[in-house]
Amino acid sequence: MTVESMVSDSSLQPLLQTSHAALRQVQAILDWLEENATSENPSLELKLQLSSQQKLLHVYLTKLRTLHRRSALGVRATKQQTAEARQEVDRLLLQLQNLYYEQKHLIGEIAACEGYDHSYMRLPLLSPDEYVGLFPDQAGLSEEELMPKRIEHEKEERDKMEEERLRLVKIKDELLKENTLKKEEMRKMDEKLELMIDSLKPLEESLIKDI
Repeated sequence: MTVESMVSDSSLQPLLQTSHAALRQVQAILDWLEENATSENPSLELKLQLSSQQKLLHVYLTKLRTLHRRSALGVRATKQQTAEARQEVDRLLLQLQNLYYEQKHLIGEIAACEGYDHSYMRLPLLSPDEYVGLFPDQAGLSEEELMPKRIEHEKEERDKMEEERLRLVKIKDELLKENTLKKEEMRKMDEKLELMIDSLKPLEESLIKDI
């Protein structure tokens, strides 16, 4: 596997190309030195050639240092961005986990509510069909919408029954009072009759003697 195939970041391609160019230039200088190593006193032309080769190498090395510095700064920025992205991912994962917990809690609460023995479930309400028969204008309502109306209807009916019960209790109390008064009047009449009978006893005895 070549280095080029391993490096996929486009920002590193110039660095890789400059590195190859610098390497080729170093190899060219080495080849040049090997070819001209026999010259103990090189001519000015050879010195200029070597100087030109060295200047070109310095250009590549300077460019390579610049690209390396830029790449290092880019790597540092990428690390910072990666750290921030990791923090964001961790935050989102924690938020997601909290949502899972909340979902699980709500599912449990819903199940508890569905299984709760509500007191209104034991109310002797009219069946939905009976209720709709009394109020046909509400036939299109759902069961959830009908339930509070059925409960309210039951309450109204019980309030009416309670009013009727109180009315009958009042009538009963009045009848009891009237009955008590009549009993008292009859007792007084009985007493008067007893007195009258007692007062007539001497007359009765006198009549018996005369007979």
